[in-house]
Amino acid sequence: MTGGRDGEGDAVPGHSPAACPAVTEVLSRVGDKWSMQVVMQLGYGSMRFNQLRREIDGISQRMLTRTLRGLERDGLVSRTVTPSVPPRVDYALTALGESLREPVSRLGDWAVANRDTVAEARAAYDLREEG
Repeated sequence: MTGGRDGEGDAVPGHSPAACPAVTEVLSRVGDKWSMQVVMQLGYGSMRFNQLRREIDGISQRMLTRTLRGLERDGLVSRTVTPSVPPRVDYALTALGESLREPVSRLGDWAVANRDTVAEARAAYDLREEG
């Protein structure tokens, strides 16, 4: 990401082109479909793995495991193991994860409010491309 369309100035005020790789890296984690859903579910409180899996429609065990590990690695989710038979594992949002809830919620609201407009734009594009 370099300057504006005319090559002068920042495309976004206060934006540093040098920060683009870092922003892209973070957004690749928090912006994916499953991470957003996990963050929103854990916003209701601590949950166990199978409870999360039941609440998130369509997520596989493997994908939930990968998503939780990635979110934990990025400091957004904590994993607490309680010694018992079988061991109890709970997942919860960290303070950093909590701070992500509002922007994720706003993005979700935007998607719901604009889904028809996006669908119309896609249909118009597809018609132009076909003919």
